Amino acid sequence: MAKTITSGAATPRERIEDVLAGIRPAVRSDGGDIELVAFDEDQGLVQLRMVGACHACPMSMMTLRAGIEQRLRMQVPEVRSVEAI
Repeated sequence: MAKTITSGAATPRERIEDVLAGIRPAVRSDGGDIELVAFDEDQGLVQLRMVGACHACPMSMMTLRAGIEQRLRMQVPEVRSVEAI
């Protein structure tokens, strides 16, 4: 189970990792995974790497936009966009 960061002192990157930890079980159940590569605080840009089954999945961009990006933007206000690299 993902740990929840409730401290106001948590950095945006820590909160991003926390959100991703909550998403990973569903992604892993389909044979894939997601890795946080970078977070540019100035631009609010999160860069993720889709691995395993997600790397070649034709639905991975839909998952990225409709699932991961939406959830990150809702839970981490500093996030403005997400891209797969």
